[in-house]
This record gives sequence, structure tokens and C-alpha cells, in this order.
Amino acid sequence: MSRIQYFIQNPMQLLYMLPALLLGLTLHEWGHAYAAYRCGDPTARNLGRMSLNPLDHFDILGTLCLLFLGFGWAKPVPVNPRNFKNYKRDDIIVSLAGVAMNLLQVIFFSALFVVLVRADNRLFFNDAFYSIFLNLIGINTTLIIFNLIPIPPLDGSHVAENLLARKVPYQTFAFLRQYGRYILLALLWLGILDYPIRWAQNLVFGLISRLLVA
Repeated sequence: MSRIQYFIQNPMQLLYMLPALLLGLTLHEWGHAYAAYRCGDPTARNLGRMSLNPLDHFDILGTLCLLFLGFGWAKPVPVNPRNFKNYKRDDIIVSLAGVAMNLLQVIFFSALFVVLVRADNRLFFNDAFYSIFLNLIGINTTLIIFNLIPIPPLDGSHVAENLLARKVPYQTFAFLRQYGRYILLALLWLGILDYPIRWAQNLVFGLISRLLVA
């Protein structure tokens, strides 16, 4: 069953996804903006993007891809690396800040889920409760893996380029910067990224299950 068919048959699942979409994407972009500000670049802050308002980060294509393809993004935070105190170090920090926010959410909501279910195991069988937490944990896990892919404009590309600039020909990075978006859309459409995402999600949910029975 495709994701579109699934949502048609289960329209409430779209509502259950909303908290995860709002928190996952908003905190991801806020993390970039805050890290950039701390590293000496006030660009995002001056443009009102160091914000916890989801509307400031909304990207319609990225949201639709996240809903119907399982991968997505928010509107990228503007960053001027010329303002960084240490270009290479700060570019890596800012690039990983968004992923760090998603990781913190995975840890927090996983722990909260375990605590609440242990306190009242009936919650485990409550469809709304279970689905909301499933999405909070699953979507943030997806955002972590997806954004670590070393293809522009994703965060992982900045990390890879900074770490491998002397080992990989410049033309490789130039090609990826020019065609990276199209490569990503092709990978999404062909489902090539499904396996690593499912592996990561299964790993997280497996750990949660062990904590519940411990």
C-alpha cells in the first residue's frame, strides 16, 4: 500500500503526524540558526529565522515529500559562513546542529514514551497516543539519517566536504552542488533510501521495546 492510499484510508494519521512535523522540522532549523549565531553569524537571527514558529520554516515541497515519500525538509536557514570565527569547525557545527536537535527529540520522546507506558500500560493500546509518539520518534529518526546523507543541499554534504576536501577532487563536490537536488529526488522516488531509514527506525524502536520489558 502506498503512503497516499494509506492516508486516504486512515485520514487521522495525518493529524497524528502533525506534532512530529512541526517539532522535527522547526527545531531542526532553529538548531542551525542558533548554532550559526553562536559561531558569529547573525544572518538567520536578523532575518527572523532563529525562530520556533513553524511558519517561518515551512517548505511546501519538503513537507509533501515527508508526508508522501517518507523524507523531507524545511526551508533552509540562511547562513553566511564568512562570519564564522573558524570556517571549517563552525561550518561542521552548524551543519550538525539540526541533526543534534532531532537526536535530542528522539531521546526525549523515547524516554517519555517508556515512562508513560510503564506508568499506565493502557496507553500502549491507545491509537492516538501510540501513533503520535510513533511519529515523533520515527520522523525525527528519518530526519537524522536523511540529513546526514553527503549530497547537497543536505547537512551531511557540508560535513563531508570539510573533512574530505583534500582527499576528493573539487570537481566531485562541484558536480554534487549542481545536481544534488535532482539526485536526491531520484533516490527518493526510486525508494533507494528506504532501507537505511527503516534500519535506523527499527533500531530505535527495538531499544524502546527492550526498555519497556526491562
